[in-house]
Amino acid sequence: MSSTPGRTRTINFIELRHKPEKVQPDIILADLPGYGYAKISREISSEWPKFIEPYLSNREPLRLCVCLVDANVPAQKSDRQLIDWLQHHDRELLVVATKTDRLSQNQLNKALAQLKREHQVERILGCSAKTKAGIAQLWQEIQNSTEHS
Repeated sequence: MSSTPGRTRTINFIELRHKPEKVQPDIILADLPGYGYAKISREISSEWPKFIEPYLSNREPLRLCVCLVDANVPAQKSDRQLIDWLQHHDRELLVVATKTDRLSQNQLNKALAQLKREHQVERILGCSAKTKAGIAQLWQEIQNSTEHS
């Protein structure tokens, strides 16, 4: 994993335990390469569907797919393709608009409405890592998805 956006090139797993002594993790997050942002060669990114699509379609314990989109830019074709693919494969999906702190409340409302329309989803959760807005809601969504499995 890298702290630089767009550098993830493999599936990275993050185990979360509420109590460190637990053997089994409470939640396992899988960080997948981002199709849209990645500043890498097409040769490398063209290999990603070979391992990402089987993982997403065949991973039985997978409970929730969180698709991160940038609230500050128009809907991206690559994001829409991923959302369509997940919906087609009946995967539980939550679209999260990031970097919401960069927009006024009015701009944010317009951006979220536009993203919902263009991605054809009923709901988009706005989040900001900087201000922590929406982070508690995101964790609640993740936790709810694991409880209903």
